[in-house]
Formats: sequence, C-alpha cells, structure tokens
Amino acid sequence: MSILEVRIFGDPVLRQKAHEVQDFDGRLAKLADDMFTTMRELEGVGLAANQVGVLKRMFTWEVEFEGEDPQGSAVVNPVLLDASEELQQGDEGCLSFPGLFYPLERPLRIEVEHQDLHGDEHTVQLEGFLARVWLHEMDHLNGILFLDHLAAHDQRAAKEAMRAYRLEKGLDDPAPARPGGLLLGKGPR
Repeated sequence: MSILEVRIFGDPVLRQKAHEVQDFDGRLAKLADDMFTTMRELEGVGLAANQVGVLKRMFTWEVEFEGEDPQGSAVVNPVLLDASEELQQGDEGCLSFPGLFYPLERPLRIEVEHQDLHGDEHTVQLEGFLARVWLHEMDHLNGILFLDHLAAHDQRAAKEAMRAYRLEKGLDDPAPARPGGLLLGKGPR
C-alpha cells in the first residue's frame, strides 16, 4: 500500500466532477487500499478519489467513536436520496486545506445509495458526524469544496491562507506571469 499525494486547494482536479466507476476490479481495490493508507497517515476521516488526482466516484472514510472499533469503508458511485431539513452545525476541515477548520451547516440526516468495491448495491441512513463526513466527500466527487459552503468573509480568509500555504510549500510561483509567456503557449524553446 502506498501513500498518495493529496491535492491541495488550487489544483484544478479538485474542481472536476468524477466519473462513475464501471470496473470493479483489482485496480479499484488497490486504489481504495492506497486511499485508506493515505487517509490514516494524514489523520483524516475521509478522502475522495479526486483528492489524489483520480476522477472516479469513490471515497474512503473511517471514524473511530470513543470505546468502539473504527468504522469505515470504500464508497463507490454514491447518490444522495434524501436529506433532512433539520441541520447540524459543526467545524469542518479538509485534507486539501491543511490546518483550516470552519463552522459549517449540513443536514443532520441523510440517505445514500452506493456500491461497494465488488459492485454490490447498498442503501444507508446516516446521522450526525457520519452524515457530515459522507456529504463532504460526495461534494468532492462533484467538484464542490467545503469552502463553497462558507460565508464570503470566511471564503476570502481561507483562500488567503491557502495562497500563503501554497507559496510556503513552493506549490506556486510567486512571480506574476509575463505577457507572452507560458500563458500564451510560448514557453522556453
């Protein structure tokens, strides 16, 4: 099992909609294993495939409740069937936004149809924190980030924090693009 590179806010793959999984084979199982390894290494509770650069409608999740063994699975091709009008408020973070947490409202209860790694179909009802985790990961599969649900001032603050993070980690070039440069397809010859 490998630790995969988690894409950070600003990577265009995070805004792309993932494609439905058609092949339930060893490659899908290997991807799920690698996603679990990555998620655990980074101490996350969920990880969508597009967060590791793979545009497949799959996410992994694992939650440990006090006094219980961890619960988790790989979820393939999830479809939201129902969401309660009753909302829950809670802090939410994301592995693609390292270190950032913001309060966010989500439905308290949901019902989701999905497949497992073998292609078998399931329907689950989730409440509370598990509903939050699944909704967050399902958003990722549609190119929606938790930032999109925040108030405008929190969105600005998160974007500024991520810009600073990307510069600090060397993920962005601090120099502005030059006219006639790479943006116009006229790179070095």
